[in-house]
Amino acid sequence: METITSIKPLLAVLASLLVVPILVTSTRMPNVREAWTFVAATVKFLIVLSMLPTVLKGTEIVYTVAEVIPGLAIKFRVDAFGMLFALVSSSLWIITSAYSIGYMRGLKEHSQTRYFCYFAICLSATVGVAFSANLLTLYLFYEMLSLATYPLVTHHQDPEARKSGRKYLLYILGTSIAFVLPAMLISYNLAGTLEFAKQGFLAGTASKPLILFLLILLVFGFAKVAIMPFHSWLPAAMVAPTPVSALLHAVAVVKVGAFSILRMITGVFGTDLLLDLHLGTLVCYAAAFTVIVASLIALTQDELKRRLAFSTIGQLSYIILGIALLSPKGMIGGMTHIAMHAFGKITLFFCAGAIAVATGKKYVSQMVGIGKRMPVTMIAFFIGSLSVIGLPPTGGFFSKWYLVLGTLQADQMPMLLVLLGSSLLNAAYFLPIVYKAFFCTPEESMFENKVEEAPIWCVAPLVVTAVCSIVLFFYPTVFLNLATLAIGK
Repeated sequence: METITSIKPLLAVLASLLVVPILVTSTRMPNVREAWTFVAATVKFLIVLSMLPTVLKGTEIVYTVAEVIPGLAIKFRVDAFGMLFALVSSSLWIITSAYSIGYMRGLKEHSQTRYFCYFAICLSATVGVAFSANLLTLYLFYEMLSLATYPLVTHHQDPEARKSGRKYLLYILGTSIAFVLPAMLISYNLAGTLEFAKQGFLAGTASKPLILFLLILLVFGFAKVAIMPFHSWLPAAMVAPTPVSALLHAVAVVKVGAFSILRMITGVFGTDLLLDLHLGTLVCYAAAFTVIVASLIALTQDELKRRLAFSTIGQLSYIILGIALLSPKGMIGGMTHIAMHAFGKITLFFCAGAIAVATGKKYVSQMVGIGKRMPVTMIAFFIGSLSVIGLPPTGGFFSKWYLVLGTLQADQMPMLLVLLGSSLLNAAYFLPIVYKAFFCTPEESMFENKVEEAPIWCVAPLVVTAVCSIVLFFYPTVFLNLATLAIGK
């Protein structure tokens, strides 16, 4: 694999970090503050985008910040998989920033400057994870993201928010310190390096029991992916403002967890080693259990954001299931699902926030007939639902399609049944919301037959992400090409 050295990965990480002091000094000038947020988000996206042609040619971009000890450096490497994740996170930050203006101002939220500052730090950490060249660098940015999202989760600063924040840190920091840190030390002792390799740096270094032990530590240690039983922090984090929930569940936190585990499977262990030791199936069953149970719980949730949260728990395990199949098509499905789910799920959270801003409603049972009052929002909700379910004409169809093909390629019929059954459950907890929003009698409707949407800054972003979900059905090529390059098959 050809590599070139460039400072661009570091600049992409710093773009949003360097704007934080400017945001702090613009507290009394909200228009200036938010203008700088857009500038930083756009610059970050353009830097990431500028590296895309190079990566699509099969060339990797590297940059070493500092070497700690031999074999251990703070280093960036932009490869196909990292580029896929960075494209999603940097593009959606621009849209989420626009949505944040409508939501935060619409509800007259306090501490808006603090909110935008920590949002910027989170995106720096997210891109840092995407471009990490080794386990040390990934771990540092992973922890940076954990700490930066805590003030966002506890934004309302009431007892419920503080309780949820403590739970969030206990799960996220607790597992990374208790599981990932020891696994890093053992791995470095075995291999003398933590540098991600095409077929893993642990191949041929340890016995099967030790490899199994390290696999368990690393899969469950990155608890941001919310594999059961390390999942309950995620519904608890729903106390945060809706743009934060969208950030947590579509762009940054949970996808960083999924991305990290995919990096572990491909760059630390390697698919050949896991196939030889027959360890992929273990991860498949852990993910499959989470998919089914989370989907069943989602069916019972009346609060819309909690239903979306449990949906996310299941959808994240689709990603892990795909990569753990260790088949080329399954791995492509898992990687592309990071992007396809992101656009669909962020649309759903944007819709939930728009409903809260316009009507104050947050329970599904309170939304009968809401399609007559907020038709644009609920049509977008329908499109986001189709994407998460995996139906055309949305991009979610392609990632689910490849996941299904991956189960056949790996000869994993039980996993095929899990995917098909869970898709039916996805439809069962989303489509009735849409049906009752539009198709109800005047007596059943809880809203007047009068169109009254949320402010334009809330509605425009959800329209954009819904349209993107449809566009990805017709033009999924970039993400599919990046995923194909990433697995090298």
